[in-house]
Amino acid sequence: MGIHYVEFEDDSGVLRRYRKHPNGRGLVATTAKVDATAFVHPTAYVDPGAQVLRNAEIGPGAWIDRDAIVAERAVIGVNAHVGRGAIIGRNALLGPFAEIGVGARVQNGARVPRETTLADGDEYRASNDDLRRLGLAA
Repeated sequence: MGIHYVEFEDDSGVLRRYRKHPNGRGLVATTAKVDATAFVHPTAYVDPGAQVLRNAEIGPGAWIDRDAIVAERAVIGVNAHVGRGAIIGRNALLGPFAEIGVGARVQNGARVPRETTLADGDEYRASNDDLRRLGLAA
């Protein structure tokens, strides 16, 4: 069985090629790097230059924009959007419909509530409860 590609034209008129990720069948740009242990839901997208690391989960309808990084064991919720160049830390959780701005950062272990919008360049910090959940706070 060969590799099948899907092609889309972006806003600039450039044709972009995506393939289905083996774990979940979500669409991953050919220039994105998604670890084999990551799960990409069939209705999710990972754009060019993005990275999704070990055991991360990309939920239904989620979109990982260009050059964004989703670290180990992070969970991206339903219809959440990780903006261009944003970084989602290890064990972080984005709730449904969360919007993470361009170049924004979500700290390791942070839980971003549903429908939260993080502005471009902002940082979302983990609370003491978030850190306790991971066994990292006293």
